Amino acid sequence: MATDLTAPPQARPDVAPIQRRTLRLLFLTQTIGGIGVTIGISVGALLAARVAGTALAGLAQSAGVVGAALLAVPVTRIMAARGRRPGLVTAYLTGAVGGVLVVIATTAHLVPLLFLGMLLFGGGTAANLQARYTAVDLAEPARRGRQLSLIVWATTIGSVAAPNFATLADTTASGWGLPPLAGPFAFSAAAFTLAALVLLLLLRPDPLLTARRLAAADPVAPTDGSGSQRGVRRAEPELSSARRSGMIGAWRTVRERPAARLGLAAVAMGHLVMVAVMSMTPVRLGESHADTDVLRVVGIVLSLHIAGMYALSPVVGWLTDRLGRRPVILGGVALLLAACAVAGAAGHDTPLLSVGLILLGLGWSGTMVAGSTLLSESVPTASRPSVQGLSDLIMGLAGAGAAAASGFVMRAVGYPTLTLLAAIAVVPLVALALRPVPPTAPDGLRHPAGAPDEEG
Repeated sequence: MATDLTAPPQARPDVAPIQRRTLRLLFLTQTIGGIGVTIGISVGALLAARVAGTALAGLAQSAGVVGAALLAVPVTRIMAARGRRPGLVTAYLTGAVGGVLVVIATTAHLVPLLFLGMLLFGGGTAANLQARYTAVDLAEPARRGRQLSLIVWATTIGSVAAPNFATLADTTASGWGLPPLAGPFAFSAAAFTLAALVLLLLLRPDPLLTARRLAAADPVAPTDGSGSQRGVRRAEPELSSARRSGMIGAWRTVRERPAARLGLAAVAMGHLVMVAVMSMTPVRLGESHADTDVLRVVGIVLSLHIAGMYALSPVVGWLTDRLGRRPVILGGVALLLAACAVAGAAGHDTPLLSVGLILLGLGWSGTMVAGSTLLSESVPTASRPSVQGLSDLIMGLAGAGAAAASGFVMRAVGYPTLTLLAAIAVVPLVALALRPVPPTAPDGLRHPAGAPDEEG
């Protein structure tokens, strides 16, 4: 089979209307899903402390992160077998079930049920993460970065708006007889259900299945990179079912493709560094501010950090298409290193620490957008869902591990050393990104004319 969308324009159907419709739907559901995730997370630690005790509050929050990572596996299996629509719907509905279980656990003071609910609540995050990959199934090669980044940017709306709804949700739900702090999770469940219904009813035709049909129908003449044909053959050979799906098959696919390895590493390492530094920044701020002032300061600093992560993602996507995937990954790494240097040297200077957190968010955006784009276009269409699920699994576990380890590092050697270790952790990614790799198509052949090479 041929790689989707690399055939000459006259040789394949016009997918632009389908892609525009898909992007509009994804933008809408990403906003709704973002509100659902953030409105629950904003009160999650407080609710967990009330039900399970302060000692277990952090573990309850971590359960949501781990849940998102683990749920990526079954969700992408569904996508590989049946398409994006049933996979995204399943993920959102799983998150909705998790929200309902959290409400029940809060009402009945059932700690094990609370942890199960938080684990399943991660389905909302899993759906939001997979939405960015859905945006590039039918994207033209020259626009993949921008269209992926548009869906990432939609998260900004939900992330900014959701905390403002938390109090309203809690007040409204208290009138229904729900205990304090349970209301936001009830509203999260409703938001996830709404997003699932919109996708179930309107995401037609399925973008991944459409891309596969195009790939099956369009033979491509590979070129030597300069546009001259070297003989007609299909650019994406049929893969066995064992290699199409499953984490082992996905790992083999990534391992065989240097560009895919770089894309996966960029996403995972960028997330690891970001989470490690960001999660301990409130503790650092608490060392220099009074209890009455620290929450306000933390809110401002983290808001600036979130703005760095998402607000400029369309610009990052444009640069990814304009300059190439690899240069933007390297730029993201440079920003991460600068962030670690600035934050580590800031001491108790809050404005300087804020600058460090903004740079941290921008670096994450660079590695996430460019890395996700490179990963998606570097593997065969049949393998994409499994490879993307593997990426989200590794990214989620890396973030959860970084969050857990950062507390011990902070207590043992302090915040400056934590930022130094985070900077050291990203150095292997620099070596991987600088390693010369000949431009290849997803099956290992040279890219056909008009397709972006892996060098950017």
